[in-house]
Order: sequence, then C-alpha cells, then structure tokens
Amino acid sequence: MTDVKITDSVKYIGVSDRTLDLFESQYIIPNGMAYNSYVIFDEKIAIMDTADKRVTDAWFANLEAALDGKKPDYIVTHHMEPDHAANLIKLIKKYPDIKVVGNAKTFTFVKQFFGAVISDRAVIVKEGDKLSLGAHELTFIMAPMVHWPEVMFSYDSKDKILFAADAFGKFGALDCDEDWACEARRYYFNIVGKYGMQVQAVLKKAAALDIQIICPLHGPILTENLGYYIGLYDTWSKYEPESKGIFVAYTSIHGNTKAAVEKFADMLRAKGAEKVVVSDLAREDQAECVEDAFRYDRIVVAAPSYDAGLFPPAEEFIAHLKAKNYQKRTVGIIENGSWAPSAGKILKAAFEDMKGITILEPLVSIRSALNADSEAALEALADALINA
Repeated sequence: MTDVKITDSVKYIGVSDRTLDLFESQYIIPNGMAYNSYVIFDEKIAIMDTADKRVTDAWFANLEAALDGKKPDYIVTHHMEPDHAANLIKLIKKYPDIKVVGNAKTFTFVKQFFGAVISDRAVIVKEGDKLSLGAHELTFIMAPMVHWPEVMFSYDSKDKILFAADAFGKFGALDCDEDWACEARRYYFNIVGKYGMQVQAVLKKAAALDIQIICPLHGPILTENLGYYIGLYDTWSKYEPESKGIFVAYTSIHGNTKAAVEKFADMLRAKGAEKVVVSDLAREDQAECVEDAFRYDRIVVAAPSYDAGLFPPAEEFIAHLKAKNYQKRTVGIIENGSWAPSAGKILKAAFEDMKGITILEPLVSIRSALNADSEAALEALADALINA
C-alpha cells in the first residue's frame, strides 16, 4: 500500500493486515485492518507513528524504502495504543539519534509498555506548541480521551493536513472497496463512542484550521468532501440520531419472541415507518447492533426473561449501550416470560438510567406466545413509535 498518495513531501508507509480476525480481540473485521503511518520529508524528517507488531517487518520495509538511506529526525507519537506504537523502541534502536515527540502522558505510557525511560530524547509538547521541520510546521492539538488520555493530533500548516490519531478511522484494509460510513460508524461507536464530549472539544479546535487532508491512523486518507466526514463526527459525538428509523433488537430462546418481533416489524412497515431494521442479538455481530442503536432515532428491545433476569444476549447488548453512553433516543420494550416475567422490568430500569431516554407505553408483556391481548399491545406500541 506504499503507493497511497498524500502529497509530494508526505509519504504513506502504513500496512494493511488481511489476516487478523478480531480487532482488539472483539471486533469482527471481515476486510482486515489498516495500520497507517506517514513520513514528512523536509529539512528535518518526521515519522508520524509506527504500527502494530503484527506488521513490524512490512512497516520497517516501507519505512526504509521511503527514507532511501536518509535518517529520520523525529518520531511523532500521537497515540500510544500498541496497534500504533508497538515498534517505537525498535525504531529508537535502529535510529539512535531520533527524537520522540509526545506529551507528558505519552512518556508515562512508554515506561508502562516498554519499561523504558527515554527522557534523553523526549520532546514534550503541549496544546498549541509547534515543531518546525523546515517548510512544514506542526502544531499540536491535545485530544485527551479520544479515546485514550495521551491522544493528540497534529496539523501541518504547509500541506494543510490534520494527523488525527484514531479519529476519522474505520475498520477495513485500505484496498477494500466499501462504503466509508458503515465501518467508520461501527468503529466510532464501539471504540470512541463513550467520549462524545471530548470529541466535541477537539472538533471545536479543528474548526479553526484550514484542513484539506485528514490522515487517520486507520482507514483511508480523506481528501474530498471533508465536511461530510466532519459532519458525521459532529452528529455522532453529540449522540444525536443520524437517521430516522426504528431499530428492533431481539433475542429469542424457542422462537416465540422472534415470531412476535416479525409480526411487529410488519405492523411498523404497514403503518408507514421510514425504516425498520431487525437484528437477532444472539446471532448477529453485537458491534453492528450497537452501531444501529446509535444510528436510528428509535429502538425497540425484545427479550425473554431468563433465570429471573434477562436473556444473556440482550443483557450483553444493554451493557454495551450503557458503556458507550447511549442517550437521546425513544425506546419501546417487549418482554416474554412463561412463568415469571422479569425482562421488561430490567430493561426499563436500564434505559431509565440513561440520559435523555423516552420510554414508550405500553410495555408489551408476552406470556409464552402471542395471543389477542399481547398482539393488541404490539399494535399500540407500533402506533406510539410511529407517532413519536
């Protein structure tokens, strides 16, 4: 992927990994993952982040090819997570005179990850500090908790590039042909989503810059229609719905809850719902379900009771939503319980604990299988969702 074009003086040296099955050991990545890294060539040469240890040999080969015998002066470390900083100490050993640019927290993590104190080569920067490479000047923008405490961005005023760490990243190798928004949305809400307030803070800082290119640490380099990407990040980080629609997330033990949900979805469509998306929490990727929960303005959770609690796939889903700061949505609840219904009470309490949630009536309670009364309750809930 070294043929990726940035500018005449900024070269791409990242590596795409098509062999990894789970990113961070939990997120399914059918199209692999890109570990992006860059080099700025000027009077001084700066490497912008390293890469994951899985691609160490390929990354060093790309770096050496780009340098073509030259020696780098700086390694700028925007994010210390191992998928970007794993090769930092190896790089220092290879180029003993290189200086490491980071903020104070960066070097705390260097010691924690590598047991190394590198104060003799540390260039510690803070908000607004600048680093001149010659014609290129980097301005540093602190972005704590987007999504680690040491994260920072840098802005190259010559080529008007924002090096954005994990922001504006997505799942998928660079050579995969797929829509940006789908996998960027799944990436954002599952990895960065908890930290909307912090994303809003750094977006306000970025608004003052003339940005022509965004270079993230994952996913494609963004060079056109930047307002689209920034606009989505603004919507996502405000926890506002991106689309009007109803996401129905269900789980079913013996098929009766599934049958009720299928009938319910048909009701919604017949009543003119803009979009109805139905997902089986036990069989579909939970990260995709979290993505859809944040994408649409209304959600319905349908789940059986289980051991006087909540059926585990639904319990896991609700835990993910709480962890990612789910809010500002309209919610419907459907429970099923043959002998001691408990799911509805648990779901209601969980959503009541989230910000800006409106829970609709009725809370539909099914006893084993649909009957005339529970079907009428589904009809009433469908009306409430359509009118919400």
